[in-house]
Amino acid sequence: AGRAWGSRGMEGAAGSCRAPLPAWCGLLRGLLLAVLAAGSCQGNSVERKIYIPLNKTAPCVRLLNATHQIGCQSSISGDTGVIHVVEKEEDLNWVLADGPHPPYMILLDGSLFNRRVMLQLKGTSRVSGLAVTVAKPSPPQGFSPGLKCPNDGFGVYSKDYGPQFAHCNKTMWNPVGSGLSYEDFDFPIFLLEDANETQVIKQCYQDHNVPRDGSGPEYPLCAMQLFSHMHAVTSTVTCMRRSSLQSTFSINPEVVCDPLLDYNVWSTLQPINSSGKVDPEKEVIIVATRIDSHSFFWNIAPGAESAVSSFVTHLAAAEALHKVSDVHLLQRNIMFTFFQGETFDYIGSSRMVYDMEKDKFPLRLDNIHSFVELNQVALRNDSILWMHTDPVSRMNESVEVQVRNLLDILSNSSVGANVTLQEAGYSQPLPPSSFQRFLRARHIPGVVLTDHKTAFQNRYYQSMYDTPENIRMQYPEELSPEETLEYVTDTAKSLAEVATVVARALYRLAGGANNTSAIQADPKTVSRMLYGFLIKMNNSWFQSIIKPDIKGILGDVPQHYVAVSSPVNTTYLVQYVLANLTGTVVNLTKEECLNPDKTPSSEKEMYEYAWVQGSLDPNSTSRVPYCVRSTVHLSKALSPAFELRQWGSTEYSTWTESRWKEIRARIFLVASKELEIITLVVGIAILIFSLLATYFINAKADVLFSIPRDPGAVAY
Repeated sequence: AGRAWGSRGMEGAAGSCRAPLPAWCGLLRGLLLAVLAAGSCQGNSVERKIYIPLNKTAPCVRLLNATHQIGCQSSISGDTGVIHVVEKEEDLNWVLADGPHPPYMILLDGSLFNRRVMLQLKGTSRVSGLAVTVAKPSPPQGFSPGLKCPNDGFGVYSKDYGPQFAHCNKTMWNPVGSGLSYEDFDFPIFLLEDANETQVIKQCYQDHNVPRDGSGPEYPLCAMQLFSHMHAVTSTVTCMRRSSLQSTFSINPEVVCDPLLDYNVWSTLQPINSSGKVDPEKEVIIVATRIDSHSFFWNIAPGAESAVSSFVTHLAAAEALHKVSDVHLLQRNIMFTFFQGETFDYIGSSRMVYDMEKDKFPLRLDNIHSFVELNQVALRNDSILWMHTDPVSRMNESVEVQVRNLLDILSNSSVGANVTLQEAGYSQPLPPSSFQRFLRARHIPGVVLTDHKTAFQNRYYQSMYDTPENIRMQYPEELSPEETLEYVTDTAKSLAEVATVVARALYRLAGGANNTSAIQADPKTVSRMLYGFLIKMNNSWFQSIIKPDIKGILGDVPQHYVAVSSPVNTTYLVQYVLANLTGTVVNLTKEECLNPDKTPSSEKEMYEYAWVQGSLDPNSTSRVPYCVRSTVHLSKALSPAFELRQWGSTEYSTWTESRWKEIRARIFLVASKELEIITLVVGIAILIFSLLATYFINAKADVLFSIPRDPGAVAY
């Protein structure tokens, strides 16, 4: 009936428009034009008038391992609550007991974002979510949402190996660790990164939500809605099994979680065949550090002390060694290794050990002469750098001799430098470090260098406050970005001194016999790296040393989370910085550089080639690209547990990240329940009236829309 009326009614309307008599024709035409105009007005959408989006936020997302899920999520349609600002603990009483309009969406001051407060909020149904501000200055008492015993159970110490050191029984490495990042919250938690957006929320709260004379505020109230629904639940075992079943039986599989993965970066002082195997008699010294960090919020991982200080020092030492004239004559090779995913139970190092054991890597474990690791080196007291060794393996006499030699070389290399190396003690276990994964496979002489003897100096380990300020980076005011890039800070000078000592020790350890006084790390290079990896990735130096097709990786604020898509920005940049500092500019055309297989003298098995953007030409806006040849390579940093499909493994990392559909936040005014019900009832009444009117108009369409008979017409 509807379709019949539509056809007949439109014909009648069209026909009647030709007749001058009906007065409603112009009205109908006007209504049609108004509807069409309203539909085409995209700029004044109803949504934009109702909601204010919050664009600079970072969510807490769900991560899973073999046994647990951690993190946060919203309901599938997002969680909504009336905003209440909590700036001191007394303000929580309104949310937890007194407030008449639950559930509440809390705007929490960063200084109150701690385990005690969060567990109070976790245990109530009166809270629908949190928006957390950044505390400025950083909490003076420290803030670490990580564990007190990082990577517990995945290092070398266990009931079978040094049980007295297992589970940090001897040393609690991160005493300020609250474990907050490893809790599971059933409501969304977002970080507000923009102070202006925070002020907008507070103003909305002041205008509408502030309690008046001890009683609840009147409607309309300012509310917030957070969307962060996670697809994965329970554990990695569950989510990977579901994803696997979907991939097997579904035409359009829906993956619910992904393994944390990326690439390790490695290079050698003397080139080796990356697709072959190093001679069993050839000894290699491994220098290692991690390049990833973590915090409570997704992709907010500055990692100044926990990661950047050590890998920047490592890069500077590699550059200093490559400048030595007789490195090609050294008895032992040196491999510079940068591990990804170490925060999550040693993803990168465990994969490299696994590949070495399975002959999937150019080196074997038997090739390793010794191991030197840099691990948090920026916060030294009285310029002391502590040397940590493994007391269990040192019970072996041959290992003890080699470890003692390693410690002596390091100590002697610091003579005359502004760095003092001291041994942490024979009974002191290793701190959380990549070296532990190698010790699980073989007794290797090694040392871990840190700025702490026992507990971390870093009070902001695995936190959003592990920033340049945490490692005392300071710049004069009113410097331009280019001047800031080149400015040599005291922190850069200090790390360059550490890099110098490490480079000299490695030269001696590799068999170098010449005087080491000429081996010197460059503080200016360290300054550039600190600026690029901690303050602004999109700077002129980084722009000049990367490939043109990946220039999009240069975001403004550096973050060092391992993630699930690879390579991440940090991996790319470490790769190209290392190539720039240790490689050679070669005279090849772009085509030859991109296709070294076609160049007979390229030695493709020994070197990697990269066509980089180059610096800007001083006389124009174009760049001067060139070809870099280096020994820098990438290798997988995916836990062996996923290769072996052992998702419940207790030997390898099993961390995954849940997938989600959308992450967003917005604020708006919400009416009272009574007004919402009245609006709904009135809307239903109007709908019923409209349906009835439509029915009767349709039933009488022949009468209402008939064309008047022409008086002069004759009927036969």
